[in-house]
Amino acid sequence: MASPITLTAPNNTSYSQPTGLFINNEFVAAKSGETIETVNPFDESLIAKVAAAGPEDVDVAVAAARAAFKNPAWRGLSAADRGALLYKLSELCERDKHILATIDAWDNGKPYQVALDEDLAETVAVFKYYGGWADKIYGQTIETSDAKLAYTRHEPIGNLYMAAWKLGPALACGNTVVLKAAEQTPLSVLYLGTLIKEAGFPPGVINIINGYGRTAGAALAEHLGVDKIAFTGSTATGKAIMKAASVNLKNITLETGGKSPLIVFDDADLDQAVKWSHVGIMGGMGQVCTSTSRIYVQDTIYDKFLDRFKEYTVENTTSGSQFDEKTTHGPQISKAQQEKILSYVESAKAEGGRLLLGGKPGADKGYFVEPTIFADTKNHMKAVREEIFGPFVVIQSFSSDEDAIEKANDTEYGLGAAVFSRDIVRAHKAAAAIEAGMVWINSSQDSHFGIPFGGYKQSGIGRELGQYALSAYTQVKAVHEEPEAETSRDSFKGQGGTEYAFIEGSYCGELTIWPECWP
Repeated sequence: MASPITLTAPNNTSYSQPTGLFINNEFVAAKSGETIETVNPFDESLIAKVAAAGPEDVDVAVAAARAAFKNPAWRGLSAADRGALLYKLSELCERDKHILATIDAWDNGKPYQVALDEDLAETVAVFKYYGGWADKIYGQTIETSDAKLAYTRHEPIGNLYMAAWKLGPALACGNTVVLKAAEQTPLSVLYLGTLIKEAGFPPGVINIINGYGRTAGAALAEHLGVDKIAFTGSTATGKAIMKAASVNLKNITLETGGKSPLIVFDDADLDQAVKWSHVGIMGGMGQVCTSTSRIYVQDTIYDKFLDRFKEYTVENTTSGSQFDEKTTHGPQISKAQQEKILSYVESAKAEGGRLLLGGKPGADKGYFVEPTIFADTKNHMKAVREEIFGPFVVIQSFSSDEDAIEKANDTEYGLGAAVFSRDIVRAHKAAAAIEAGMVWINSSQDSHFGIPFGGYKQSGIGRELGQYALSAYTQVKAVHEEPEAETSRDSFKGQGGTEYAFIEGSYCGELTIWPECWP
């Protein structure tokens, strides 16, 4: 067993922080005894040390998940009851939202109010949303001939390696989970483990391990006991996971890097374009995979946009502690990320970019980077082509609609995009031409959990969120039956508890549905 510790955050919130690996509804120490240190990115102070899983711990977690997948306590649970567990988990997250927001802000540097009002609100809503879907996952009957019954079942895949926000659809579909926490920010996910147990999930259904990607992450990706991987992270890591997953042809969903374009046409509402452009790149200190980090502005309004965008950024940026109510811009998540972002400043200067704002650490201590704006950039520049993952935006002009689309699509990524125009036909034409999985018109980053999320090109494989996510966590089984003519059964209860009646061996109609019969 691994004992929790009592922590008091800078906002004077005290709580009990788990430090072990969450396996079979218990927190246990890593077999190696190794730990990971997590720090406050605002002042670089140590918050806590938590267990670091190795390959042996991964084996134990996967075994627990596989056993739970076959256990009637989970396998035999009705879909409605699975949904009730997710709903209960959402209620517990709502109850403890101030603690969870405190942990997130402390551990990753995001302003507390943003973590509370946006991240935790969405977490609660997502669990409720997929709790509602749990008993609405079913196949269909397929008409072939009078003598044949054919239907499909949507069955859970098995044991998964997941990122935290993927829990909802995976559990709604009846899977079991091994969740690897991000090594930089493990604390809130571990606290979630206490709520998972309190909600009543059977042991082994959800297992949470901390660990480094090179050890625990690699062991999960290669593990023969894992049936699916759902990953959010860099494209380079996604490629490595895809290669490792080939050992047993795992089902995979990847949400990887992005370098999303934002196009401002000359007929756009400039004030709205400036506001949303700022939200699109500076929100979350630029550490959002869909951040619109490339801005293309029509040449006739280019200089005006630059002036207003710079002014708006200065007026709406207050750097400081994540627990200061005035703070809008916190630190980056780690020292390594801060250094990476600043290295692109020198690269952009060397390649001819014009620095309009920022380009420096924002404080003597902590992992701050000032909001950074480069103008007059070109698509061949390193800072334009590579994902930076920080408050760093590159801006250039375009001459025509065709020029804008060509420049926007000149990238290996295709996660998101934004278009600003008062001409809705023009905007939708551009949205159709842009090679990206998501396009915002006259906004940026205002996503919703009911809308599918995913990318084109090297920005990933598959879709998350909304109804589309459910297909990522199930596998389809087709069932064929050729009844003999003398069949004497009066009825057959099929997938989803749907009852079928037979007359002389022929399927004649659907009578009633019992959702609780769906496994």
